[in-house]
Amino acid sequence: MGLLTIEDLHVAYGKVEVLRGVSLEVAEGEIVALLGANGAGKTTTLRTISGLVRGRQGRILLSGADITRLRAHQVVARGLGHVPEGRRIFGPLSVEENLRLGGYLLRRDAAEVERRIAASYTLFPRLAERRGQLAGTLSGGEQQMLAIARALMLEPRLLVLDEPSMGLAPKLVRAIFAIIQRIRTQGTSVLLVEQNARQALRIADRAYVLESGRIALSGPAAALAADPRVRAAYLGG
Repeated sequence: MGLLTIEDLHVAYGKVEVLRGVSLEVAEGEIVALLGANGAGKTTTLRTISGLVRGRQGRILLSGADITRLRAHQVVARGLGHVPEGRRIFGPLSVEENLRLGGYLLRRDAAEVERRIAASYTLFPRLAERRGQLAGTLSGGEQQMLAIARALMLEPRLLVLDEPSMGLAPKLVRAIFAIIQRIRTQGTSVLLVEQNARQALRIADRAYVLESGRIALSGPAAALAADPRVRAAYLGG
């Protein structure tokens, strides 16, 4: 059994079924990419894992424990970090204040909060330089770094990332993907939703392709990158 296991997940918004029996797995130490066109259900999958959306049917296991019916804060406490699409940082607060909010479950242990903030600044030196700056005034790439650093404050076993490269210049995209690889080497597994399929498949171990709420293809990332169907649909040839 993997670190994350999803079994036959069905999710609907009203009468519109968005996920139709999705099953996938993320093992310890893996980067797994979830690819698909807009509207395929990728964001809904991540939001359901995180407890922000309630599934109609199916089961979600994290480290072998059933988290299907847990609320979002309970899922976070079980070891899952979520970086949402659009970053969702607190713009009127400073970089460091955002990080402290990310460590809210540790608020009774001030020394540990400080240790993890220091670790964030080691991973993201640019944030250290801007620790007192209002988050809303950061560049897009810096805001994405802050969103990731905030999610890592609780040292999750699994980090789910929704479109981390959206709106970033190519140089910053490469930097963000390098950070994702480094996060994996530090012991955090990653489930990555990403429109930049070429970059996602380059760093992923395995991948799934979601089409109209169903898993259409899955396998080693290198094999999917060479698959003519994936190349035609997502890699531009």
